[in-house]
Amino acid sequence: MDIEKVNLAEKFSLFQDYWSPRLAGQVNDFAVKLVKLKGEFIWHHHDEEDELFLVVKGRLRIELRDGVVILDEGEFVIIPKGVKHRPVAEDEVHVLLFEPVGTLNTGNVQDERTVRDLKRI
Repeated sequence: MDIEKVNLAEKFSLFQDYWSPRLAGQVNDFAVKLVKLKGEFIWHHHDEEDELFLVVKGRLRIELRDGVVILDEGEFVIIPKGVKHRPVAEDEVHVLLFEPVGTLNTGNVQDERTVRDLKRI
């Protein structure tokens, strides 16, 4: 049995690019992803998946059609399936995502930012 302790700061130091999630682990059918964010992402939603955003470092603004959620370090929010949202990071933000395996980062939109094959770190 392989049991691995994960140091988030160490894992985040292994990559520099933004909006490109990395697979850090799996819990049953759920992926634990790490991603660095900076700037504005695209408006999108996920038809079948809820999505948990946990801010590890920085401040994240998630724009919704009817409001805004501001997340500081140590805070998380769950965006329910079907809810249109757009993450915005004015400065670099480190985020842990917890979502079903196979969830695309761009949800219902597929463009040059869509990451289909996650790199494992």
